[in-house]
Amino acid sequence: MQTLKVDLGERSYPIYIGEGLLSRSELFAGLIRGRQVAVVTNETVAPLYLERLLASLGGYTVTPIVLPDGEAFKNWQTLQLIFDGLLQARHDRRTTIIALGGGVVGDMAGFAAACYQRGVDFIQVPTTLLSQVDSSVGGKTGINHPLGKNMIGAFYQPLGVIIDSSTLTTLPARELSAGLAEVIKYGLICDAPFLEWLESNIDKLLALDMASLNEAIHRSCAAKARVVGADEREEGIRAILNLGHTFGHAIETHQGYGTWLHGEAVGAGTAMALEMSRRLGWIDGGARDRAMRLLQAAGLPVEPPADMRAEDFLTHMAVDKKVQNGQLRLVLLKSLGQAVVTADFSRDVLNETLVADYRSIAQELGA
Repeated sequence: MQTLKVDLGERSYPIYIGEGLLSRSELFAGLIRGRQVAVVTNETVAPLYLERLLASLGGYTVTPIVLPDGEAFKNWQTLQLIFDGLLQARHDRRTTIIALGGGVVGDMAGFAAACYQRGVDFIQVPTTLLSQVDSSVGGKTGINHPLGKNMIGAFYQPLGVIIDSSTLTTLPARELSAGLAEVIKYGLICDAPFLEWLESNIDKLLALDMASLNEAIHRSCAAKARVVGADEREEGIRAILNLGHTFGHAIETHQGYGTWLHGEAVGAGTAMALEMSRRLGWIDGGARDRAMRLLQAAGLPVEPPADMRAEDFLTHMAVDKKVQNGQLRLVLLKSLGQAVVTADFSRDVLNETLVADYRSIAQELGA
């Protein structure tokens, strides 16, 4: 087992990474402060891992709350199911909510924890690669709105993150690739040596080599912990973690939540950010192609949906959380391994990026 720390002063918390951690009852006992526990999970994860977690929670009064699975259910109606379960079982302010599942479960359980009786403890137990390397760390919680992804929520930190990497053995290949979009992101924004490591080990990650997966999870979480520790509420540097997300969230919202997986949309969005960085003269074509080849090797799309026009992107991007005083800011690259958050670009370059021929670029890379 490897241990990292998210350094937030009195609200600092550990990240535990390793195989078989769902069965490590002492890890949970070291974080749970009361006697009541609610485990929030979904219909896909519950049959696989709920019983194993419940066995580690012997001695506590536990309420399982099983939600429908999918991004389409990340809304107020599903959030109410969590509150219904908590109130029906008479959970009090000393309860601990445990999120067992992927990013949707983690975001919703964390938001419920932030709201229930004005705030109760919660623990993240992510079971997908995307949630293990990104959404479970940093305290972002929330739900989607029909007009924008993750637009309603709260910053609310967990007491700890317990990452059992063996849960990835049941993850569908498409979900594994989606998680790799967030892993690759860290190499692109702040860790060029990690980018090189990924290029050499992407096949091992796709083949579920556990040593390689644990290394990728550790390096990704370490990068995110550093950024979150420096800027918890995304007032500055933390926004670099959104590389590809402004374009990607537009894709998710326009296509309908769940049509594209979040990581797939981020993959295409990252390709668009790379192309815009090239058009601005900040990176060259070789750097763009190198990064896009890695995205392709991970099984990710590098072109946006064919039915999305520039106007569609601009409509959705106008409600992005990085918009300030009506001005759109984007995460772009000055080089591979160095990201910036900037509004310093011309509208013409943005429009050219939105209508670029990504299909031809992708075909040339695969030639």
